[in-house]
Amino acid sequence: MVQEGKEMLGELLIKSGVLTKEQLERGLEEHKKTGERLGNVLIGLGFLSEKDLLKTLESQLGIPYVSLSNLKIEPSIISKIPANFVYTHNLIPIKEENGVLTVAVSDPLDIHTLDDIRLLLGYEVKAAISSKRDIDGAIKKYYGVGAATMEKIAAESKEELVTVREKFDIGDMSSDASIIKFVNQVILEAFHSRATDIHIEPFENELRIRYRIDGILHETPTPTTINRFHSAIVSRIKIMADLNIAEKRLPQDGRIKVKVTDEDIDLRVSVIPTIFGESVNIRLLSKSTLLLGLEQIGLSNEDLKILNSLIKKPHGIILVTGPTGCGKTTTLYASLSKINSVERKIITIEDPIEYQLKGISQIQVKPQIALTFASGLRAILRQDPDVIMVGEIRDAETAEIAIRSALTGHLVFSTLHTNDAAGGITRLTDMGIEPFLIASSIEGLVAQRLVRILCAKCKEPYRPEADYLKEMGFPVPEGKDFVLYREKGCDECRHTGYQGRNAIFEILLITEPIKNLILKKASAGEIKHQAQKLGMKTLRDAGWDNAKEGLTTIEEVLRVAEEE
Repeated sequence: MVQEGKEMLGELLIKSGVLTKEQLERGLEEHKKTGERLGNVLIGLGFLSEKDLLKTLESQLGIPYVSLSNLKIEPSIISKIPANFVYTHNLIPIKEENGVLTVAVSDPLDIHTLDDIRLLLGYEVKAAISSKRDIDGAIKKYYGVGAATMEKIAAESKEELVTVREKFDIGDMSSDASIIKFVNQVILEAFHSRATDIHIEPFENELRIRYRIDGILHETPTPTTINRFHSAIVSRIKIMADLNIAEKRLPQDGRIKVKVTDEDIDLRVSVIPTIFGESVNIRLLSKSTLLLGLEQIGLSNEDLKILNSLIKKPHGIILVTGPTGCGKTTTLYASLSKINSVERKIITIEDPIEYQLKGISQIQVKPQIALTFASGLRAILRQDPDVIMVGEIRDAETAEIAIRSALTGHLVFSTLHTNDAAGGITRLTDMGIEPFLIASSIEGLVAQRLVRILCAKCKEPYRPEADYLKEMGFPVPEGKDFVLYREKGCDECRHTGYQGRNAIFEILLITEPIKNLILKKASAGEIKHQAQKLGMKTLRDAGWDNAKEGLTTIEEVLRVAEEE
C-alpha cells in the first residue's frame, strides 16, 4: 500500500538520523491535510533537504542515485514512455539493458507507478533515484515544452493542417483547451527562465521556439508534432492580443496582459508574414524589471552621484544612448520615478508605453493618425510641463523641438541609437542641428550596455596570463598577482555560466572644454578623448570594474563594449 510506503520512508529517515520522530509526526499531519508526498512535505517544512532524502533512499534501499544534468539519454529510450505519463508521474526513462528499463524517479517508494510502467510497456522496470528538479529539467530537455499537451492534441486531431487552412476554421481550433494550455505553458516557461522575448519561427519542416535569456537566444526543446499546429498556436496568440486572425498577409502588433504568480506581466506581440507562415515575437515586460530605482540599475557610487545631479537640473537635455535592448527605457523610468513629485508636472511621449508610471501623463505615439514624436511634443509644450520624456529622437524635427523645449526652461529626457556617449553629439550634428544649440541645451549624455553576471553558484576563480590581459587592454597594476572569475555552468544557470545582467555606464558631462569642441564641430573621437582626460569612465572601464569585482568576465565585457 502507498500509505505503508510513506510510513516506511519516515522510518528510514529517522533511522538515518536526518529526521526526528516529532518532525515525522508533524510531516504526516501535513501530508494528510494536503495529500502532497511525504518527502516533499518534509522538505517544504524545512525539516529535510532533498539531498538528505535522496542519500537516505540510496543507502537504505540500495537504489542508485543518478545525476541527470550530465547524462545523455538516447531518443529510442525516450520514445518508450509517452510524454503524458512522464509529466504526470515525474519520471524519465534513462537506459535499457537486457530487456530491463531503468527509470529515474523522485519517489522510488511509489511502487504503483513502477507497476503501471510494467503493464504499459511489458518491460521489467528498475528504479533509479534523482531529484524532482533534475527530472523536470530532463523532461523539458528531451520531451520539449508542452509535450504532454501536444501528444493529447495529436491523438485527438482528426484533420490535416491543410484542411484547417482551406476551411479557415482556425478560430474554432484555437478555442481548443489543449492549444490554450500549450500557449500558456510556453509563456510560463519563458517567465520562469527569465526570458525577455519568445520567438516562434516557422520553417519548411519545423516550428522553432527560442527564448532570449540575458540577451542571448536559446532554442527550447519542443515536441516534433508541434509543426502541425503552427496556425492554431498563432491564432490563439492573436486572439489573446486582440488581433485579426483572418489577416495573414500583413504585419500586426498587439498587447496581452497576464498574471503569473501574483505578478503582472505585459506581453508585446509582433506578428509578421514569412514564406512558411507567420512568425511571432512576444516581448515580456515585468513590472519588477521596469520599476528599478537608480540605485539598482548598476551605477557605481560615483556615476550615481553624477546622474543624480543631472536629473535634478531645472532645464536642459539628458540623452541616454545605446542599441536596442540595452536598458535605456529602464534607466529613463528610474530617473523619472526619482524626480516624480506633486510639485512637478511630467509628461512622456513613447512608442510603445512600456509601463504605466503613477502620477505621470503618458502619450502613445500613433503615426496612423499623425501623432508622431514631433507633433506630440508640440502639444506637450502647451500643457505647462516641468519635465518631458521623448521616447526617441528619430529625426531633425523632433530634435529641434526637444532643444527649443530645453532652452525655454524644461528638463527633457530622451534616447538615441549611438555606440557611445560622444556619438550622440555627432548624431545630432548629422541631423542638421546647429552646434551652438547642442552646446547650450545638452547637459549630459549617458551611454549604457548590459553585461551578463556570472552565476554565483558555479563561477570559478583563475589567474589569467599577463600577456592575455595586456592584449585585451585590461588594466592590471604592475607586480600584482591578479585573480579574476570565469563561467563554468550548472543547472541553476542552464549551463551558460551566467545568470542575470548588470548595466555598465559611460556618462559624458557637457563642460566648457566639451562645449568648445562641439562648437568647433570636433569628431566623436576627439570629444571622447577630451572627456577621458577630464575623468570620464568609458563603457570598457566600467566593464573592467565589473570584472575586477568578480561580477562578469573579460570576454563578456569585450562582447558588449566597443574598442576604445
